[in-house]
Amino acid sequence: MDIAVVGTPEFTLGFQLAGIDNLHNPEGAEAMISTFKKLLNTKSVGIVVVDSTILTTLPERLRDQLSASISPTVLGIGTEEDTTLRDTIRKAIGVDLWK
Repeated sequence: MDIAVVGTPEFTLGFQLAGIDNLHNPEGAEAMISTFKKLLNTKSVGIVVVDSTILTTLPERLRDQLSASISPTVLGIGTEEDTTLRDTIRKAIGVDLWK
């Protein structure tokens, strides 16, 4: 299973340095939506890492699809406090690791 990273070039740079080569830097809302729809339908991708600020700009229906997706699992990470990762882990393993 592959890991895909979606975000700005600055966001994806660290992942590229770590050896991940499935990077996406779409510009504009339509390109972003198209990228996520493509990744949701790619069987070889197991995890999609995305900047959490990008997730907030997506249409609600697509955000719901991304959060409900099991394969690939979508992880939003960023600088501001966000419970998306915590909720995803709790959903995946059934335990809240932060308690």
